[in-house]
Amino acid sequence: MKVIQVTCAIIEKNDKILCAQRSEKMNLPLKWEFPGGKKEKDENLRECIHREILEELGVEIKISEQLPSNKHQYSHDKIIELIPFRCSLQTFEIDLKEHLKIEWASKSQLIQFDWAEADIPIVQYYIQNYK
Repeated sequence: MKVIQVTCAIIEKNDKILCAQRSEKMNLPLKWEFPGGKKEKDENLRECIHREILEELGVEIKISEQLPSNKHQYSHDKIIELIPFRCSLQTFEIDLKEHLKIEWASKSQLIQFDWAEADIPIVQYYIQNYK
């Protein structure tokens, strides 16, 4: 079974983290996630997350580090490897192109969101390892 690499951005600003709610039109409607998307064949992971955040939110980011990935099987034929990056904003005019809404949440608030299943271990890792 093929593993699909998907990057996501944990965007930090003033001790808050950007959480994005998927729109009704997306797979996993209304679930919360760290924004990002599928890696294309001819790009590396860092290029992927920069492109995806620009496409989805209309902003530039600066990567501070890559965190451990999480493999998740969504169906009998679909496994994704979710690869998170801690990031900060380089431009600040967010334009939601795919998501229903975003929230800036403190670390302690993260557990209150209804996360997409693949994001849950990433959220837990982040809460346990970052102040």
